[in-house]
Amino acid sequence: MSISLGTEDGFDEPIDDEDVVAEVHAVFDHYEKALMENDVDVLDELFWQDPRTIRYGAGENLYGFEEIAAFRAGRNPAKIARKLLRVEISTYGRNFATANCEYQRLDDGKCGRQSQTWLRLPEGWRVISAHVSFLPEAKPAS
Repeated sequence: MSISLGTEDGFDEPIDDEDVVAEVHAVFDHYEKALMENDVDVLDELFWQDPRTIRYGAGENLYGFEEIAAFRAGRNPAKIARKLLRVEISTYGRNFATANCEYQRLDDGKCGRQSQTWLRLPEGWRVISAHVSFLPEAKPAS
């Protein structure tokens, strides 16, 4: 179902337009494939190459594309493999979207979350902000 953002000044942009959601889902899937293959070139391409881009990782805070690219270039890909458990994509107008997912790492079963903010730029959809975190380990019942 698509609704619109609207104001008294006539601004009218669709929320969750099916075509835009499909575009963002396709680029999200492309990102996920690159992540699973540790294709750093594609991952770098899909992040906005700008000092305002932010990525908060599970153990690092990265400010600007240069820090993000340096992290990716030096990262050990051993623990990247994961299974997506849930993906939620929402779009706000034709040029702005969020992609959120829950996942489980294949090596240790740890569950995590990822949030991305996507913006359509002249060069295509790009991540402008991302956050990755893990759920706390379950404690055994006493």
